[in-house]
Formats: sequence, C-alpha cells, structure tokens
Amino acid sequence: MEELLLLKIAKNAIKSQFDNNNLDKEELLKKHPKLQEKGAVFVTLTIDENLRGCVGSLIAHRTLLDDIIQNAKAAAFEDSRFAPLSKEEFQKIHIEISLLSIPKKLLYETKEDLKSKIKQGIDGVILKDGFNQATFLPQVWEQLPSFELFFAHLCQKAGMSEKCLENHPEIFVYQVKKI
Repeated sequence: MEELLLLKIAKNAIKSQFDNNNLDKEELLKKHPKLQEKGAVFVTLTIDENLRGCVGSLIAHRTLLDDIIQNAKAAAFEDSRFAPLSKEEFQKIHIEISLLSIPKKLLYETKEDLKSKIKQGIDGVILKDGFNQATFLPQVWEQLPSFELFFAHLCQKAGMSEKCLENHPEIFVYQVKKI
C-alpha cells in the first residue's frame, strides 16, 4: 500500500471538515482495492513535535479507508484532551499513521516474567483490568524508555494505580507499521 496515499487520505479527511469537500470513497476504492480490507489504525497529529491529537482503533472492525478517515477526523476534532483543530493549526499539522497488527494476549506469571516478554520499542501494549483499559503505541517507548516508567504511566492512563501490575491485569501486545 502506498504510504503517501494513506497520509493524503488522512489529511484530506481533516481538510474536508473545513471546506465541506468529502472524499470520493468510491473512486479511491476502485483505484486502490486494498483500502477495502479491514484495518486498524491510529492517527497521531503533532504541531512542532507536540501532541495535538491521537485517536485510533485497536481491532480492525471496518475498512482501512473508513478507519483512516474516521480516526483522522476524530484525532483532529474529537480528542477530549484538545480543543477542535483550527484552520490555522491545520496548516502546521504533522500526520502520522500507525497500522496495527492483531493484538495477541501475553501470558505471564510475574512482573519479572512480563518484563522479559515485552519487547521495548517494538510492542504496543494494551492493559486491561475489568472495565479499565488503556494502550500505548510502540512509539511511546521513546518518551518512557524504561519498563517501570512505561507501565506506571499506562496504568495511570487506564485510571488505575501506577502499581496496577500487582493486580495482574490482562496484557495484549501488537506491533505497528509507522507511516
């Protein structure tokens, strides 16, 4: 799949909110049939290397085309951490797309066992305990480079104590192709 095409789709999806020109999905699907396959993506927006929005799907539940369009718009206009993207900000936006593999449950006995099975910098991680759930893309290892720091922040993101690994939550891992 042509990477520039995926970035263009995300950018045009966001732009369509400003100029009311919707993407011609039929034409895109005709020219690029792979866009019809189910896919899970995260769309991350930054301005001057500062996060400006990040929304995605953990599980492929719609076409790759629809997932990119919906998550690009959601990252720009619905990420609850930020005000909706302005037209001025749109001019400065950097878009990154992460294509996710299917998450796999990681079986582990202890925190040390988990630590030995996690591939830092490679694995994205989903942490789940009851109704609490959070994920970090593999790119987050760049900001939180140690296992302890990464998981303390992931536990907090899920609304739990930073020591939530003591409760033995479910852990799923996935990898991404970053565009």
